[in-house]
Amino acid sequence: MGRSCIPKYKISRIMGWLQIILGGLVILVSILSLARFYYAGFFLHNEDICHHFYTAKEVYEDFDAKSLSQRVQEVLDRLESLQYKLESKLQELEKNKGTLEKVFLEYEIVRPLHSANVALRQIRLPKIEEEEGKNSTVKEDPLINFFLTEEIRKYITPKENRVGKINLYGTEKVYNTIGHACVLYKNELQQYMDYDIGSYCDDDWNLAQKLMINGCDPLPRRRCLTRASKEYQKPYPINESLWKLPDNKNVRWSNYRCRNFDCLQSKNPKRGYTKCTGCFEMEKEKLKWVTNSSLSADFMISDILKIKPGEIRIGLDYGIGTGTFAARMREQNVTIVSTALNLGAPFNEMIALRGLIPLYVTLNQRLPFFDNTMDLIHSTGFMDGWIDLLLLDFILYDWDRILRPGGLLWIDRFFCSKKDLDDYMYMFLQLRYKKHKWAISPKSKDEVYLSALLEKPPRAI
Repeated sequence: MGRSCIPKYKISRIMGWLQIILGGLVILVSILSLARFYYAGFFLHNEDICHHFYTAKEVYEDFDAKSLSQRVQEVLDRLESLQYKLESKLQELEKNKGTLEKVFLEYEIVRPLHSANVALRQIRLPKIEEEEGKNSTVKEDPLINFFLTEEIRKYITPKENRVGKINLYGTEKVYNTIGHACVLYKNELQQYMDYDIGSYCDDDWNLAQKLMINGCDPLPRRRCLTRASKEYQKPYPINESLWKLPDNKNVRWSNYRCRNFDCLQSKNPKRGYTKCTGCFEMEKEKLKWVTNSSLSADFMISDILKIKPGEIRIGLDYGIGTGTFAARMREQNVTIVSTALNLGAPFNEMIALRGLIPLYVTLNQRLPFFDNTMDLIHSTGFMDGWIDLLLLDFILYDWDRILRPGGLLWIDRFFCSKKDLDDYMYMFLQLRYKKHKWAISPKSKDEVYLSALLEKPPRAI
């Protein structure tokens, strides 16, 4: 019995060593394989290696994307040719007064054919690019595959000019833009872009504004019809509309807390907005910028225009309100564009129904005006002591960009805490504008108003 144990012991030791050796060989082969892959460029990216390994056929294994694209183009060409022949036939029938045949061809064949042609052309296929001496690869544009809603994908796909022509911008494609923060609000944006083409849009301007405020700005265009008030009335003539509340029927109230303009009065605690209280009370609005106030920070329009007589013609009112500043300036033959957001009340509708120009933009957006074009920028009631200094810096430089040399920057009743006043004063003075007016008034125990009228220097460089 003792002798039989020795061979078994030796066999088990031999088997153990064989397992160790085989395991070592497996590890060695794995390391060598990884080293080969590393050298080939799987970890260190190399375009030539990628072209070699990732051809169009391998990316799209189930079909040849290049061939599919060519076949679709052939179908499009045939559809276009057939449509041309049918339209020629229609013209012949029209000359020969073949009314029934013409109607049948137009409504039953030509129009459906045209719709099918347009729909087929809107299908986004992967683009195949071939470089000399290299395999074909699929070229995708950024963000397209991030979104699932087809309408978003169609919108952000670059639109090539027809038959290779150069457009008026001198480019071969037109790139539709969306705000970079749209990727953070993917579900909301897909909800916003989920509609039937050519039908009525949802009454979802509040969703659009939420996206804009959160950085998804600009929003994509939509191909649906905007809803209007069911009983829209003609607006009042311009000699009445400036200082008269519009007709309640001209506003869609479904996304507001109030359902008419009377509900928006400052005495109503449930009016739905907190900024610019009293903006919808015309008797109070008539007093602004034309009557003397006990506050030294309140400047009058007449005093401002005297500083540059005849030079102030166009300007921007950057704030929140119902357009009263623009209305007063209109009486002085000055055209003012008023920025507005519908923060709980129909500010944009109100400005437009008064016969003035609303500009629907957020703080996030670069102003859509060219350099050195505005005579005046006026700001009140929107940017106060809550605003981050870096954000304010970008905004001030954007204002400086659009303000012409010799133009006026009117900071109107900017308020902040006393301890922050020096920081904000530095921000407003850093561009070395000429000071025409400068006033600080108490707002409360811990807060102050700052008003200033500054002139942009020539900078003739």
